[in-house]
Amino acid sequence: MMPQQNITIFHPSTFFLLGIPGLETAHAWISLPFCCVYLMAFIGNVTIFTVIWTERTLRDPMFFFLAILSTIDLALFTSSVPRMLGIFWFNAHEIGFGACVAQMFLLHTFTGMESAVLLAMAFDHYVAICAPLHYTTILTASVLSGIGMGIVLSTVVLSLPMIYLIHHLPFCNAHIIAHTYCEHMGIAKLACANVQINAMYGLFVASFLVLVLVLVGISYGYILHTVFYLKSPDARHKTLSTCGSHAGVMFIFYTPSLFSFLTHRFGQKIPPYVHILVANIYVVLPPALNPIIYGVRTKQIRKCVIQVFTGK
Repeated sequence: MMPQQNITIFHPSTFFLLGIPGLETAHAWISLPFCCVYLMAFIGNVTIFTVIWTERTLRDPMFFFLAILSTIDLALFTSSVPRMLGIFWFNAHEIGFGACVAQMFLLHTFTGMESAVLLAMAFDHYVAICAPLHYTTILTASVLSGIGMGIVLSTVVLSLPMIYLIHHLPFCNAHIIAHTYCEHMGIAKLACANVQINAMYGLFVASFLVLVLVLVGISYGYILHTVFYLKSPDARHKTLSTCGSHAGVMFIFYTPSLFSFLTHRFGQKIPPYVHILVANIYVVLPPALNPIIYGVRTKQIRKCVIQVFTGK
């Protein structure tokens, strides 16, 4: 019999999700706030989506985008948080190769969709404030359908190559992912091959997120320019309050995502548990706050939610 040689395994049967490296003993305590935020996000987004879906008066483009955002948020945290809690509570560290790649695809796709929806909502606000007389003629049903299809197709097309790149990497003995969920570079770094193409494609995808952020900033720049010329102080205050809330959502969404992306590539001196905690907050906190900022603060939705719970 020939001596056993080192064999390159292209598709390992399972990966081992470590959780939060350095804080393994505190997993049970860490799980409590994440579980509470998860439940809050689930209830909030289901409520917003149900109210918009059932209430016939909520048919403006703004509510169309809110319904899409709630759907994406539900999918985003459901793709990651149950697995995370399984690690914290039941030591369910193992995940199949196919399931890991599927989770990676879903997380990157839904993250991209959320970013695209935020851009669409910024455009909606821009038209409503800067060109109110043309609002109904610009944001027609066909335009909204096109935007919705564009959001889905563009993000899926951007995420699909990641599956191809991962499937064509050779994996040797390393199978431990120092994370609570599977994401592109976390998997790629386990390969016993050059992953420069993966890193370059990750930068390419991130450049689109930065472009979206720039376009959102331009939209709100025009909005603020228009707001300061409003004659009514009440209207100016109301618009600024709304824009401030939306800017808060952008900050909450983009800050952790950019931090996570940059530390993966340039933040070797940052403790791993900081990176993982921020990455986990990134997939839980925005979906929990979006229903509050975009939903409860919107008068029509707030009124409908109160009617549902009070029967008045």
